[in-house]
Parts: sequence; C-alpha cells; structure tokens
Amino acid sequence: MVSPDEGRHAIGNPRFVENVSAPKLVRVKPPATDWEGDDMEKVLGIGGFFFRGKDQGALRAWYATHLGIAPTPTDYEMPCWRTNGGATVFEPFAQDTTYFGSPAQHWMVNFRVRDLDAMIAQLTHAGIDVTRGEDAPNGRFARLHDPEGNPIELWEPAGGPAEMEEPV
Repeated sequence: MVSPDEGRHAIGNPRFVENVSAPKLVRVKPPATDWEGDDMEKVLGIGGFFFRGKDQGALRAWYATHLGIAPTPTDYEMPCWRTNGGATVFEPFAQDTTYFGSPAQHWMVNFRVRDLDAMIAQLTHAGIDVTRGEDAPNGRFARLHDPEGNPIELWEPAGGPAEMEEPV
C-alpha cells in the first residue's frame, strides 16, 4: 500500500515536499547506439531550483517581494513562475572556489535581469546590500545575499533585452 505522501506529486504541498526522500539511483546500461549530435536527446532548461532554508515561508516571501519570483503553486490550477528564455550557464566550480563566498556554500544562483541598474535601485531602496561587479564581455553583474546568506548573482546580458525571449 502506498502512503499518502508516496507516488503523488502535489506541487507546493509542504507536507509532501518535506517528506519526500531522494530517489534511488539505478545504473542504466547505455544503449548500443552512440547518441550524439542531432540524435542526442537534451534537456530543455531548468525546471526547478530547490534548496534548503531555515524559514521557507520567509524565503518564499523575500524572493517574491524583491525579485518577483512567484511562490510555487499549491495546486495544479495555479500557474508556475515563468521565466524569459535566454542563455543559461551550467558550470561546476572547483571545490575550493571563493566565487560563492563561504567555503560551506555549495551553490549560487544567477538570475538574468532586463535592467541591472533598475534592479539594483529597487533592491537598495528596500535596504538590501548589493555589490556591483565589473562589466564583462558577456554583460554586467551584481551580487547580493538572501536573508539566509545564500549568494545571488544578477546578470544583465551584453545584448540587453534583445538577448532574452519572452516567456512561452
């Protein structure tokens, strides 16, 4: 018999999310065909970003209030947060990197923004410390931390809004 929390996906249901355990990984024998190039099936993008927090409710509210990230829906009728298309970097860093700040920090999220100056003004007006990074050939950057100290990088691509697609 399956418990109420097993085998059921209830978007945003904290009872479900908190009781979910990591799936068992099973090694799959690769197919005889070598999947490369146009024949290779690829992921389409990031479908979610999940992280631990001491006060999940406060973090959800902070991200919604200051960065416009809608909280996870509590039922299937509610829409999810939709992002604009554009470049996404997926890159492992060296174990001893200082790029994320604290050595205990294992991740950092980078959000694309349309207007970095406007976003910095909005955040600083709300009392959030933002550090402007150096411009790079691929765009402009800034850094801040959420209330639990998680690093956040903001990126305005060099091509500006033309580099980003509207949500589908």
